[in-house]
Amino acid sequence: MPSAPPDGDPVPESGSLPPEALAGRASRPLGFYLHVPYCATRCGYCDFNTYTAAELRGPGGVLASQERYAATLCDEIRLARKVLGDDPRRVATVFVGGGTPTLLPPEDLGSMLAAVRDEFGLTADAEVTTEANPESVSPQYLERLREAGFNRISFGMQSARRHVLGVLDRTHTPGRPEACVAEARAAGFRHVNLDLIYGTPGESDDDWRASLEAALAAEPDHVSAYALIVEEGTRLARRIRRGEVPPTDDDVHADRYLIAEETLSAAGMSWYEVSNWASASDPSARCRHNELYWTGADWWGAGPGAHSHVGGVRWWNVKHPAAYAQALAEGRSPGAGREVLTTEDRRVERILLELRLSAGCPLQLLAPAGADAARRAVDEGLLEPGPYGEGRAVLTLRGRLLADAVVRDLVD
Repeated sequence: MPSAPPDGDPVPESGSLPPEALAGRASRPLGFYLHVPYCATRCGYCDFNTYTAAELRGPGGVLASQERYAATLCDEIRLARKVLGDDPRRVATVFVGGGTPTLLPPEDLGSMLAAVRDEFGLTADAEVTTEANPESVSPQYLERLREAGFNRISFGMQSARRHVLGVLDRTHTPGRPEACVAEARAAGFRHVNLDLIYGTPGESDDDWRASLEAALAAEPDHVSAYALIVEEGTRLARRIRRGEVPPTDDDVHADRYLIAEETLSAAGMSWYEVSNWASASDPSARCRHNELYWTGADWWGAGPGAHSHVGGVRWWNVKHPAAYAQALAEGRSPGAGREVLTTEDRRVERILLELRLSAGCPLQLLAPAGADAARRAVDEGLLEPGPYGEGRAVLTLRGRLLADAVVRDLVD
């Protein structure tokens, strides 16, 4: 089941933001994340805010309507317009995630995008992405998505090996994600991503290499590769606890990351965030929406459990689709809680997030103890000496393997 939401202060029923959150907004990019919380089945490793058909009955027995979901989400987009008032910005990025967005008809996804366009407008070069399950799309579906205005798509591949997919409870057929890349290209998508997961119990180095090679053979211009994290409360965590499958191993994760870096770099891709590689010859292949998160810009997250950030105020919505729909039907913000970040909070978050980027973070963000740690990290081969001399902390390959530890030292 989805994890519990964080604590926070109450969100006003109107959703209004403090005036200081709106100050200077014209200088910051604005994006929208649109959450679709439906899945046909729940993968064994997943603790995302997603629901199968059997889980859609909320408090009081209220059943959340998947058929009306797009219209409900559009109500929140209209609420965003009211809250942001005379905000002059056009939206630079839209990302539809889940769950499995492509369980909805393409017309529903198109209507959600149209609501953003109608209320805010899109920049001329807006990046418009949806995630997709390989088994939930067809060439015709992809063509209709492209006609609706989507220009980037991300397919969940995870692995090319059937036994690895089985441990993850993934239902797609090996080879189907690669075929989807070709179908997306034929439909007119310029940018296509494949998501991979490494370190699954039972996966070998050869399995991981085969997955990388299969992904590259499909010729996406972006690959995301994430270490498997076993979250408490998931089916996979229970299987590991019962001894049915072995636990994950940090040393194995490190070895797999090195294999990914070697293989993807040799194929002409370069890392721009610790878990993301894009075509080195096309800067536009990077996911601009995720860069917006990592650089602390503004985004509105619409949908159950979605998180938002505007001008140092972060808030999150109620998690169940039924409670979400009820709040909007009653004219209330679906916000469950929020926090106003202090100057120190924002400084620390900049270090946490920007250090993950290939551009790194400015050394001027560091407190004296963090600056001392950065000098040691250069000596220890964790930060690149060249960028350090130019005033930036940039992780080396070894530093990427130990990114969490480096960050902990630098935020002191």
